[in-house]
Amino acid sequence: MLSEWLDLTLASDRSASLSAGTLRGARYRFLGCGILELTPEHRRSAARSAVISAGIHGNETAPIELIGELLASLEAGRLTLGAPLLIILGNIPAIRAQSRFIKTNLNRLFQRDMELAGEEPERARELMQAVDTFFSRHEGARLHLDLHTAIRDSRYPRFAVVPFTESQPVSRWGELAGAGMQAVLLQHRHSWTFSHYSRHYHDAEAYTLELGKVNPFGENDLEALADMRTWLAALAEGQAPKTRDPASVAYFQVAHELMRKSADFKLNFADDVANFTVFPTGTRLAEDAEAGPCIVEEAPLAVVFPNANVELGARAALLVREIAPRLITISTADRPVADPIAAANSSR
Repeated sequence: MLSEWLDLTLASDRSASLSAGTLRGARYRFLGCGILELTPEHRRSAARSAVISAGIHGNETAPIELIGELLASLEAGRLTLGAPLLIILGNIPAIRAQSRFIKTNLNRLFQRDMELAGEEPERARELMQAVDTFFSRHEGARLHLDLHTAIRDSRYPRFAVVPFTESQPVSRWGELAGAGMQAVLLQHRHSWTFSHYSRHYHDAEAYTLELGKVNPFGENDLEALADMRTWLAALAEGQAPKTRDPASVAYFQVAHELMRKSADFKLNFADDVANFTVFPTGTRLAEDAEAGPCIVEEAPLAVVFPNANVELGARAALLVREIAPRLITISTADRPVADPIAAANSSR
């Protein structure tokens, strides 16, 4: 039944008739369209209560295929569940339409006091409630992996975005390296994404993980994501995942968010410029009839997630700087002695 859940959910609303079932040493419950909870009979000592979400943007298919593989392995007995999991498919209508969203970007709506109405705001409320209930039901360390793919090429095809919060939940840089992440991007302020929701409201270890480039179903190179597949399997089994030297990862800090203020807005570089492309000082990055030009000052900046066609008032790009390796001191226990977030803030 688990192997059919994805197909039923994406093909029609027939998944609404699903209720619950059992696996070897575990049980599962369908909590709503695209929301599945799995609970082990015996939780392993290393297990974390993990939310794994995908499809928050409907055209990002590789993460959905990875989740399908994970569920098939659990159902076939190739993996034994040892940790509570909440599996979420985000924007179901957008996934079916193979579009980024239907009316508005779901990944900007995860804020408890949001007052917007409409299909995507209502879905955000449903998903926030599902996360709240899951973390209240399961004790222990909390983790949220929100899996994405980017709409453009990247100097670092696989990278993690760490949401901002005033507190400092654990961040396991060695695990990210072991999962194949090539870069880490530290957010500088609240952004109300899905991973930010879990980090801000639940003090969870949480990441938005970019796993390459957008492709249609069936055209993804999942072998390039073999390390991520291995990490997800270890999390599901409640096992300690493999790690690599955190110093092998490049670390960046957001310096500025470029916002689209008017209809007369443009980016002054090609549409196919890759994420993390660096622009020297003096570069005129963007023009906006209301906000004026955006010019690189003081030091070079790299662009991440540039998109001139966002809604008015939305973010058109992140402008980031690499953190010098000397600011990142890694202990033998795979925990930063000086956390990169604190180091970056102190260096600005």
